[in-house]
Amino acid sequence: MDGQETPAQQLSSRIALAEGSAAEPELSAQQLDELRRVGGERTVAAGEVLIRPAPAYDFLAIVEGHVAVIDDWGGRRERLVAEHGPGGFVGEIGLLARQPFPFTAVAREASRVIEVPADALRRIIDEEPALSDIILRAFLLRRAKLIGQGLGLKVVGSRYSTDARRLLEFLVRNGLPFGWLDVERDSAAEIVLRDFNVAADETPVVIAGTMVLRNPSNGELAKTLGFVPSVQSADTFDLLVVGAGPAGLAASVYGASEGLTTLVIENVAVGGQAGTSSRIENYLGFPAGVSGRELAVRAQLQAEKFDAQITVPCEAVALDQVDGVHRVRLSSGDDILARAVIIATGAQYARLSLERLSELEGVGGVYYAATVAEARMCAGESVAIVGGGNSAGQAAVFLARKCKRVYVCIRRPGLSETMSRYLIHQIECLDNIEVLPQTEVRRLLGEKGVTGVEVESGVDGSRRTLDVCALFIFIGAEPHTDWLCGQVALDAHGFVLTGKDLPAGENSAARLPLETSRAGIFAAGDVRSGSVKRVASAVGEGSMAVRLVHDYLSRVAPVNPQG
Repeated sequence: MDGQETPAQQLSSRIALAEGSAAEPELSAQQLDELRRVGGERTVAAGEVLIRPAPAYDFLAIVEGHVAVIDDWGGRRERLVAEHGPGGFVGEIGLLARQPFPFTAVAREASRVIEVPADALRRIIDEEPALSDIILRAFLLRRAKLIGQGLGLKVVGSRYSTDARRLLEFLVRNGLPFGWLDVERDSAAEIVLRDFNVAADETPVVIAGTMVLRNPSNGELAKTLGFVPSVQSADTFDLLVVGAGPAGLAASVYGASEGLTTLVIENVAVGGQAGTSSRIENYLGFPAGVSGRELAVRAQLQAEKFDAQITVPCEAVALDQVDGVHRVRLSSGDDILARAVIIATGAQYARLSLERLSELEGVGGVYYAATVAEARMCAGESVAIVGGGNSAGQAAVFLARKCKRVYVCIRRPGLSETMSRYLIHQIECLDNIEVLPQTEVRRLLGEKGVTGVEVESGVDGSRRTLDVCALFIFIGAEPHTDWLCGQVALDAHGFVLTGKDLPAGENSAARLPLETSRAGIFAAGDVRSGSVKRVASAVGEGSMAVRLVHDYLSRVAPVNPQG
């Protein structure tokens, strides 16, 4: 078998080949003509700088010549990120999200380029499906490549800093590319701090091009990165959606497209828990699978196309009612008024009861998501996963492409009761995944980071040590409903009761199917009691909730007209 690829390596090679060609497509002459309609063509000289690190930039298509994208151009860490020739283009998904460009684009030789303003590119993407698909796919794959290579933003700090872990979680959950420099062990960290005139006690810092943010709040970081961290209107909205996972995004698309003034608020990241999934393979219409991040980005663009306003980070902390209008209080102290509300806050990951767990979460080696960023940190090493559901299965298959060995620890005798058959089959076909049934993690090993875990057999009580660099935890979730403060009825586990599941005393007979115990407030997705914990069902409930909102508003309040 020497010299032959394992099944995991073969799968990884095939996927890498397909994604590599999609990330660097060549536009046809006709497609370049379409871009000329909304952009300007010009000739540039060899060595001319076309894009500098900046808060915003234009899309750049190459007609003739070559353009290089360079990190730290002219600096001591200069590195070629990509080079694009005729038919190629410069940009990634951050262009559409109004995020800063951390690199420099330089003409390698005398070239002709088409420059398209970002707003014009968004219109092209709305109007030209074929061109839209090529550009979006390339943008998303390039973002994944940047994350995998640790390029983009630079974060410098200590792995023991709670603020550093907070910033890293925010960047990872939002799918933003960054490189992490640990002042405790990376010699380059001191050089970077000196270059940017940052004192050690000012860390953690986030560096975006020439901008230096010293221990920013999530809101400050979001504003710098082009997010919308505050509500842009004092009006009463027709529909407020709390949560931007699959259910919330579906509600925003259907609500806005059907004429409702729609605001979506999200505490951490668009996409919710599903947004951290490396590949969803049982979602209708994606036979080759789709990453949770790609699905979330596409849904966000679609919602914004219909003028839905999506605000991140924005945390709801309380709910009440004023003169028949629902009021949601934000952590900022601001209030949002809405005629109808859809609760789509989903659920947060459950945590194991282990000593030093919080100390090692994040860069210490304990993770609750398996994205490109985590895979990069674990490449070539062994890892352990706790959990037997689909999230754990997707993580195992994804990590097997990068890691030497993947251990899957489950309390049950097997996976068949909790995991979809297609995932079980993939796991069985990968020889570097080992399932450990009736096994529980008892202890984390390692001082400054995970170096192993001690597990115990539920059969005979014996213990063994797994030599791993990381522990991934997927053991279920708890609903995000603390902020509701008793305003709507919940079940014994804290999930929101709706429709016929409401207690008899809550006027259940008068409620619509997804309506809560309070008229005009609906619940959809994982936060709802009795929901099916699948992306497709969450999307279905989000769209169905909008139809029910229309029914409610038609009875109690006229809908705001949109121009």
